[in-house]
Amino acid sequence: MFDQPIQTSNLPAVTFVGAGPGSADHLTLGAYRALQTADVVIYDRLVGQEILDLIPAHVRRIDVGKEGFGPSTEQSQINALLVQHGLSGDRVLRLKGGDCNIFGRLDEEIEAIEAVGLPFRVLPGLTAATVAAAAIGQSLTRRGRNASLRIVTGHDMAGFAEQDWRGLARKGEVAAIYMGKKSARFIQGRLMMHGADAATPVTVVENVSRPDQRFFGVTLSTLTDAVSLCSGPAVILFGLAPRQAALTLSELKEAQA
Repeated sequence: MFDQPIQTSNLPAVTFVGAGPGSADHLTLGAYRALQTADVVIYDRLVGQEILDLIPAHVRRIDVGKEGFGPSTEQSQINALLVQHGLSGDRVLRLKGGDCNIFGRLDEEIEAIEAVGLPFRVLPGLTAATVAAAAIGQSLTRRGRNASLRIVTGHDMAGFAEQDWRGLARKGEVAAIYMGKKSARFIQGRLMMHGADAATPVTVVENVSRPDQRFFGVTLSTLTDAVSLCSGPAVILFGLAPRQAALTLSELKEAQA
C-alpha cells in the first residue's frame, strides 16, 4: 500500500494532519501519504521524533512549537506562515500532535487560510486519551459504568479552566484531562469540593506512546503528588485504574532521586 503512486494534482494547498501522540505506530496511512507529498511541514512541539523521521529529506521543516506557560510561537505567526506558503504554491502540511481536532487551535488556522481563499483538508489522528487508555489495558467507556466520556483541558486562555465539576464528580464518571499538570491541585480541589470521592482511581500516563512512556495508578487524593514528579507531557485519566502493573508513588520518587 505504501508503494502505490500518490496523486498530487488535486491536493489542496493546506492539509491539517493529526500525528498521534508520538509513536509512528499510531500514524494513519493518510497522514503518512500526506507527509510524502508535502513541500513544507509546519509542526508542533509534541509531534514525536519517529513521525518527523518519516518526512522526506527534501521537505522544508518549520518548528512552531508551543509550550504551556513557556516559550511559544504566536498563533498569529503560525497563521501567517500557513498563508504565506499556501499562497506561494507550496503544498503545506500542518502537523499537530494527537488529533488536530482536539485542543489543536484548528479553527483559528482554518479561518486564516479561508480568509485568503486557500482550500484545505483535515486528516484526523489518534488522540492521546485513546492511546493512553490502551496502554493501561482499559476502555474509556464501559456498560454499567459510564455512558459518556469527557475530554477536558486543564487550562484555557483565561487560566485554569472551569468545568462541570458536579457532573465530573459523580461516581463512575470518566474523563481524560489534557494539559492538567500545572492545574492538578486546582482540579483535585474542585472535584472534591463537588463531592468526588478522594479514593476515586486516577491514572497518569506520561509521554504517551513514546519510548519513555510510563504510567502509574493513584487516587484523586494523591494526584498532585504524582503529577509533580512528571517532567514530560501527561494525560490524566480520571476514573480509571491501570489493569496492568504501574509505578507506585514510592517507586516513582525513587526513580527521580
